[in-house]
Amino acid sequence: MKIKNREKAYDGYFKIYKLTVEQQGQTFTREQFDRGHAVAALVYDTRQQEYILTRQYRIGPEAELVEVVAGMVDANESPEESIKREIEEETGYATDKLQHLYTFYSSPGGTTEKVALYYAEVSHQHGAGGGNAHENEHIQLIRLSGKELEALQSPDAKTIIAQQWVRLQSSKS
Repeated sequence: MKIKNREKAYDGYFKIYKLTVEQQGQTFTREQFDRGHAVAALVYDTRQQEYILTRQYRIGPEAELVEVVAGMVDANESPEESIKREIEEETGYATDKLQHLYTFYSSPGGTTEKVALYYAEVSHQHGAGGGNAHENEHIQLIRLSGKELEALQSPDAKTIIAQQWVRLQSSKS
């Protein structure tokens, strides 16, 4: 497949491009949702020995979701810097240890978004968390034991991937 033309069809909070593509002699159009790149982390409090997730309203499913900490990579910021910032903003914790787990496309059929998923250890909460008011974030912290995390039924892909990673770690020990 070869992209012959790219034009911006929408330029708002997100961007949508109309692509003219050619494949096997056929020319057709596709829309591409340019969402930027995201970061997410399964956060573990080593002092309390519990996982810290978030609950917030998400516009996509039009519902509150319990999910791992997540956010967008800002301009001139590395994914590692972004996730440390997001952990602090959403939970009030500074990151003690950060381990990259996976980087994956959230929905490669139509969006450019890649998600870098991490495991983060924290031990000192120096702020309230809850997100940024100027971003209209209203985030509640959810603290889960390992068993509660395993039992959590989440429709969120990055959270499911984090849960599977924990299961894999458990099966290794």
